[in-house]
Amino acid sequence: MLKSPNDLSIFFLEIMQFIIEAIKQSPQQKITFADYMNLVLYHPQEGYYSSGRAKIGTQGDFFTASSLGSYFGELLAEQFLEMWKLLGSPKAFNLVEVGAGSGWCAADILKYLHNNYPDFYEATNYIIVEEAQRLIEKQENILSMTGKENKVIWKSWDEIEDLSIIGCIFSNELIDAFPVHMITIKNKKMTEIYITQSEGKIKEVISELSTAKIIDYFKLIDINLNTNKYPENYRTEVNLKALDWLKKICSKLKRGYLLTIDYGHIASKYYHPQRHKGTLKCYYKHRHHDNPYVNIGRQDITSHVNFTALEKQGNLLNLETIKFTQQGLFLMGLGLGSRLLELSTGKYGFLEVIKRRDTLHQLIDPMGLGGFGVLLQSKGLTKEEKRRQLKGF
Repeated sequence: MLKSPNDLSIFFLEIMQFIIEAIKQSPQQKITFADYMNLVLYHPQEGYYSSGRAKIGTQGDFFTASSLGSYFGELLAEQFLEMWKLLGSPKAFNLVEVGAGSGWCAADILKYLHNNYPDFYEATNYIIVEEAQRLIEKQENILSMTGKENKVIWKSWDEIEDLSIIGCIFSNELIDAFPVHMITIKNKKMTEIYITQSEGKIKEVISELSTAKIIDYFKLIDINLNTNKYPENYRTEVNLKALDWLKKICSKLKRGYLLTIDYGHIASKYYHPQRHKGTLKCYYKHRHHDNPYVNIGRQDITSHVNFTALEKQGNLLNLETIKFTQQGLFLMGLGLGSRLLELSTGKYGFLEVIKRRDTLHQLIDPMGLGGFGVLLQSKGLTKEEKRRQLKGF
């Protein structure tokens, strides 16, 4: 735990040493921004997430829907219940959460199912896929507080057999934190931003694209940046890891759903010529800015999700898009409105009503969490199962 300015200085020097060493080890003495972002977020000892320094909630660097209270997890549980029934109520329903954060969402889902739908609770095999050991420890602690730690199994993707998942794989605010390549336009041509170093200081340099996969990515989403529409120095991101992640999902999912919740845009909005600075944001103590080279290893770095890429890549992998909607509409369809009405029944005291109402409004605020994208894709469903509409959509 970092407490003093001296601790922070030592930590900064340590993470910088790892970055500079990675640059020196590179044949061209530079690394992609994706490599840099991967180091500062996921280095095993010093990365923002993997070190356990990520702070989620009102007292941290940022908050998520699940950190606001139990409503989000409870409403998700209603959707998972409907999925289970639609699939014929199998005796074993795999619910796989990828990147479970602090663990509150899992705890809220399981507690709600145990109290309200015991048959589904018994059928649910809850699996968390989490790479950071420090986060696993936090999740175990939160789940132990609710007595549900024995209901959860932590696995890596390699430990899950191919085509073994029947149920739903879901994530909430995961893909936005995947490392991204940084692209900029120079002389009407796509080039890439790299990180190099000089005398112990890092800086950006611009060179040719690091991989042809970037060109393939823009072909996939039918966007051409090499036109007069895009101004000189136009800057944006490419999330190649999201496409690889989908391949991994499809190799494990036999029958069921993939539910992705995150902030982002469709491709035409993401790569609009007026969005000339891209979408990269950094979060530190609930303040956001666009400089990824300060507070290194102590701040979150994210970029918006391109949902068009997820849909089109999914189509190539036999994932069928059911619907793309906004979180506010999704949660209203699952009963958030009735929970707002419940607050006027006299069941809660005045201060509790104010607190709960504020939480519910934040979940559906179109300028905040309510504007997040919710993408539902399926695999292996029958024609009849595809025709039945889920409440959240």
